[in-house]
Amino acid sequence: MAQGVGLAEAAGLSPLPRLLEPGFPWRHLSPRFWLRPLAIAAAALGPPAPALAITCGGAGAVVGAALARQRGMPVVQVQHPRMDPARFDLVVVNRHDRLDGPNVIVTRTALHRATPARLAAEAARWRARFADLPRPLVAVLVGGANGRYQLGAAEGQKLAADLAAMMEADRVGLVLTPSRRTAPEVTKALADALVPRGAWLWDGQGENPYFAMLALADAIVVTMDSVSMVSEAAATAAPVLIARLPGHSRRIGQFLDGLAGDGRVRNFTGRLELWPVTALDDTQEAGAAIRHRLGI
Repeated sequence: MAQGVGLAEAAGLSPLPRLLEPGFPWRHLSPRFWLRPLAIAAAALGPPAPALAITCGGAGAVVGAALARQRGMPVVQVQHPRMDPARFDLVVVNRHDRLDGPNVIVTRTALHRATPARLAAEAARWRARFADLPRPLVAVLVGGANGRYQLGAAEGQKLAADLAAMMEADRVGLVLTPSRRTAPEVTKALADALVPRGAWLWDGQGENPYFAMLALADAIVVTMDSVSMVSEAAATAAPVLIARLPGHSRRIGQFLDGLAGDGRVRNFTGRLELWPVTALDDTQEAGAAIRHRLGI
C-alpha cells in the first residue's frame, strides 16, 4: 500500500487505497488461478470508480490486467506482474526485477512516501523529543521474519548486542522502532539491552515517529528483510547500515548489492560508520513519468 500511495502522491494524484481481500476459496489459491478476478475483487472495486488504477503485487496484477481488458481502465502495475507487461499501460519495477520494455519504468529502490517535505515536517514536530539524546543519532528500523530471513529471539539478541556495542564504543544516541512484523521477543530483547543504556524505543503507542526518525538520524541501521524500509532510509541524507540476518533471498540480495554498488549502503558490524552520501529517491521521477506518459 505504501508503494502505491507513494507513487500516486508523486504523480500529483489523490489516492484512495483499497485492499484486495478475496474470500473462500480464492484466498487459498494463487491469483493466477482466479477464474473471475473482478468478481473476486468486487468489494475493493466498489464505487466510486477511479479514473486510474495503480495495482500492486501479484494479486493486484491479476485484477489490474482484468480491469484493463474488461473495462478499458488505465492501469499502472507496481512490482513485477509475472505476466506480459503489455497488458498494462505502465509497469513500475525495481532494477532487481530484471524486466524491461517500452512501457516499463525501472527504479533503484522501492516506491515510498518519504518525500523531502514529509521528512522535514516530521523532523520539526519531533526534534525537541529527541533533543537530549547523544549525537551522532542512529535510527534503527527493525523488521521481522518473512519466510526468507529469520528474525527471532536469537537474532534479536545478537542485534541488541551489536547495537549496545556501538553505543558503548561510539557514544551514539539510539532511537528504535519495531514494525508490525517484529516478534515480541525481538522487541523485548532490544528493550532489555538498550533502554537501560539510554536508547529510546517506540512502544507502539501514540503517534508513529517513523518519518521523524528517518529525518533526524545521522545514520540509519535497517534489518535486511525489508526492501521498503531500506528504500525509505536511502531516501534520506544519512548513511544506511544493513543488519544482516540468517536466510536467503535472491531478489533482496540483488537489491542490496545494487545499493552497495551505488555507495548508498554498507553492512552493519556493530560500529558506527559515516561516509558522504546523497539521498537516493526514484519515486518522484516515477510519478513524473506517469503524468507524462499517461497525459494526466
